[in-house]
Amino acid sequence: MGHLIEKLRVIQAEGRGIGDAALRAWREPGRERDLLVQSLKAAGAATLAWAISGWWLKDPVALMAPWVAVVLVQATVYRSLFKGLQQLVAIAVGTLLAAGAEAMTGNTLASVALVLPVVMLLSNWPRLGDQGIYGPTTALFTLTSSPVSSLTVSHRLLQAALGAAIGIAVNALILPPVHLRNVRENLSGLARATEDALTRMAEVLTEEDWSDEAASEWRRLSHSLGQWQESLRSARQWSHESLRLTARLPWSSRAKMPLLPTESEDQRWGSIVAQVRAVSDTLTDIADENRAISAPDRQPLCDYGRLLADLAAACAARADLIGQPSEPRDAHTALDRALDSVERRHSALHKQLTDERSVSTATIAVLGTLLIQAQNIWYHLAPDDWPGTTPGTTEA
Repeated sequence: MGHLIEKLRVIQAEGRGIGDAALRAWREPGRERDLLVQSLKAAGAATLAWAISGWWLKDPVALMAPWVAVVLVQATVYRSLFKGLQQLVAIAVGTLLAAGAEAMTGNTLASVALVLPVVMLLSNWPRLGDQGIYGPTTALFTLTSSPVSSLTVSHRLLQAALGAAIGIAVNALILPPVHLRNVRENLSGLARATEDALTRMAEVLTEEDWSDEAASEWRRLSHSLGQWQESLRSARQWSHESLRLTARLPWSSRAKMPLLPTESEDQRWGSIVAQVRAVSDTLTDIADENRAISAPDRQPLCDYGRLLADLAAACAARADLIGQPSEPRDAHTALDRALDSVERRHSALHKQLTDERSVSTATIAVLGTLLIQAQNIWYHLAPDDWPGTTPGTTEA
């Protein structure tokens, strides 16, 4: 009974998730609406292909046209065209080899046994990509669905070409997909994840006693930042591919496209993440009970935690600027305020390091490393005209 109740809860949660996705697709642009549009376009392309091939032309192998059309409404226009060519080659090879085997043997079973090993090997040809599987499936359809003749073979190839043309045309003419929004979303997500990592480290450093889970939590946050970077790289590749043909289409207006963050922002956050992970590694070494180095003084580490909190605030302001292309004045003000605080705390900690009477040797060694890492984060967060950093002198 309990197992059944748990299954019902899972089904109910999935139903709510579907309902929420449908509501988001209705209310605002986003991934859900993009998925809905592409699904409707694929269904429309298949329907149009069947109307032409099956209803109007009454072709005996009309299935080929909607089958090819529905597959070729891809995530980008470039991919539709490229995969369309791959699929047509695979279909042509499968059809012609099947027809040749049938002509040689005159027996369906013998033809299947003869042609399938060959087309299965050809389906793994890298130039056919993931469309190679259409070679064996087309060969099977050719041999088993109707009498094999020059007429049916030619009709099958023509219907495949018709379906490909319809699928590509629908994808290019009707709301051509442009994946620009995902870059901004992933870049903003990376900035928020960086803010979260710095905030968590700051909270632990300002506590009296570090928990045993602190080091593992820092490693988890560092791994999460790496995942966000991979997502951003993938989104950037999709954006480039989606613009390869779409931007040149006469009916595609760049004025309607969302602004795309420059790739220099990817490089900025890549550098910041590298330094945050370096801070995480250093703090993990400090938290290790079997460390080879002596523990630094407690108070400077607390002060360093407050410095990380200010850097987290600067990350939050940067994330606001990414999320709102208009660059609101409030976000600029918040960034300037956070960077001013970073500069004051960094200067105070640096002054402590120069006073050997107030800190231990271990503190000078560890805190010096941490300050260099924090200064690198500060350098990359600051605007190019920020007076508090000196480019070229902070990279470790």
